[in-house]
Amino acid sequence: MSRQRSGVLQYLRGQSGPVTATALAQVCALHVNTVREHLDALVEDGLAARERSAPAGRGRPAWRYRARPPQESPAREYAGLAAVLAARIARTSADPRTDALAAGEDWGRVLTTGQEPSADPQEARRRLLDLLGEIGFAPEADAEARRVRLPRCPFVETAREHPGVVCGVHEGLARAALAALSANPQETELLPFAQPGACRLHLDTGTTAGERPHPGTGEPGEAS
Repeated sequence: MSRQRSGVLQYLRGQSGPVTATALAQVCALHVNTVREHLDALVEDGLAARERSAPAGRGRPAWRYRARPPQESPAREYAGLAAVLAARIARTSADPRTDALAAGEDWGRVLTTGQEPSADPQEARRRLLDLLGEIGFAPEADAEARRVRLPRCPFVETAREHPGVVCGVHEGLARAALAALSANPQETELLPFAQPGACRLHLDTGTTAGERPHPGTGEPGEAS
């Protein structure tokens, strides 16, 4: 890591809460574009996290950044632990899917601790997609962020061995996180392997059980 980027990280760690790139640039005495480049790299390296500011007037809210505590790590570093836990749930649980959903919901609540719910349902959905992107799902959504394609999985190896458990955890994560980020109740449904190389996530679709497409049958690979 360069000395300048390390300095940006130290300034970020010194902030009392999430800040915008513009605000941090003033503290660091650097050009905002330079600070933004460093912040994006820190997010990619798992040393910082970003979230949308609360809506205020016209235009899309700005990104806010915060430093991750030293004990936080990117999701990929938990791949081994995820494999162990998924195997244990699959092996010992009387109802693996229910337990997986509950575990995912706990994870979603932890990841959204301290975040204020949005009164704008679409903004809440976009904040969920930002969170999923940070974890590693690389979500691709329609204009209203209702139908989402998930072409990547941060726990791909575990998903190949225990797809039901891993996908249940991810659905629970999305469900609880959206509930925390939205002031209004919204539906959440994950369709594992709905198409080759990707899962589908439906948010607040209003579809009934008879209208929902059937999950695909492709082998777990890039998505879960």
